[in-house]
Amino acid sequence: MMILRNFSVCAALIGMVLVAGCSSAPPMDEALGAVDSATVQAPMEEAWQAVKGVLRDQEYLIYTRDKRGLFVAFTDMKRRRLTPRREQITVTLQPQSADSTTVTVEMVQQTYGVSLLTYPGWHDLKTDDHSTGELILAAVGERLSEPGGEGTD
Repeated sequence: MMILRNFSVCAALIGMVLVAGCSSAPPMDEALGAVDSATVQAPMEEAWQAVKGVLRDQEYLIYTRDKRGLFVAFTDMKRRRLTPRREQITVTLQPQSADSTTVTVEMVQQTYGVSLLTYPGWHDLKTDDHSTGELILAAVGERLSEPGGEGTD
């Protein structure tokens, strides 16, 4: 009888520790990504073609491309401490005038996992790394300054 009671108490304690350790609130979305922006001297169509070419040249997996001015791309998945990770890059193009377009690049680190409160999937992590956005914006600027401009593919 004593062994059964001790087993029940231990099982209850282990259950409480597991539940408390695994559950967590998701982070707030507004401060997760690193955002970089630049205005290029090119019409919307040329800027769109340049961004598409840069994303292809840098070998990102382009998941979504919308002629209205949106790209969603991902880096290749890599493992860190056995956890799959990748970076999501969202590029938004906004025409400012007939000859200028604002290009905004948002980067979000993602990890693949599951907890007691979520389904398996990619979860966003906070990042302050602006290197990817700076590289993309610099490459778009270079591509638009080349003779021929947009570098269509």
